Amino acid sequence: MAAEYDEVPLNAVRAFVTIAREGSVTRAANALGITQSSVSRYLAVLQEYLGTDLVERRGRRSELTQFGRLFANTVSEPLDTVCFTAKRMRRRNRSDANRIVVRTSLSTFAYSFLIPNLQAFSAEMDGVIVDVISSLSPPTSSDNFDILITRDLSVIEPADDWEIYNETLVCVGSPGHVAGKTLSIARSMPLLNITSRPDIMPTWLRAMNLTARDIKSGARYDHNYLALPAVMTGKCLLVAPEIIVGDLVRAGALHVIPGSRAPSGMQYRAYAVDRSDNPEIARAFCRWVARLCKKAAIAEAA
Repeated sequence: MAAEYDEVPLNAVRAFVTIAREGSVTRAANALGITQSSVSRYLAVLQEYLGTDLVERRGRRSELTQFGRLFANTVSEPLDTVCFTAKRMRRRNRSDANRIVVRTSLSTFAYSFLIPNLQAFSAEMDGVIVDVISSLSPPTSSDNFDILITRDLSVIEPADDWEIYNETLVCVGSPGHVAGKTLSIARSMPLLNITSRPDIMPTWLRAMNLTARDIKSGARYDHNYLALPAVMTGKCLLVAPEIIVGDLVRAGALHVIPGSRAPSGMQYRAYAVDRSDNPEIARAFCRWVARLCKKAAIAEAA
């Protein structure tokens, strides 16, 4: 006879749904970040509550009973909806409400373009503090951020989004080595490789009607911001998004080789997630970044 409970054991339901999805208690424990014995206890509690077995042994394997499959199929979607809604509507307690977190997969864009301009946004918004974090991994609804700036990731939760920049590639070098030279210099001077952007070189080569055999491959760097000191001081070239080298070009530290501009097909976007503690500030930041990038694009075209 089933034990009488005042409330449905929701933690046990969540553990069982995870068992059903993962196919075993062991994998469910790993997915939930708890011990196997805890998952087994949750399973026992739920079976006692429901008054029937949910899992049965088949030799060395465990399989859902017919009732277990029916129960898992019935409750899994509503449980997902509850978890997703709770995460989306969660409000984090911060010691400083006048603060937003910007997460980006564009580390060099943040280093060379975004962060140097943040003081202007802070002054415009009466001292708002902007924290910047960088990650190449797909964001989740439990991650702590108000805004995502990216070209290759997307959010899986409700968010307003802005197109902020259509990426243009340029080939640059130090003025002392490339000033007055034509694109043919790419055949004799090493081009640095950026391993986090393997798409850049083949995209640019196709636009220039070149192949990998036509150029001299240079050193490898993880990110563009690591390669910038090398191209500014060494006898080498770098193909990079124009927005991250624009200020260095205007300052005379780098020189764009004539005829080397080409669209990459990548679009930078900014997302302000609905669950932000400061949604109006987050949206204001996205609009500000869009204006900032538009000014940069106009400067590039001039």
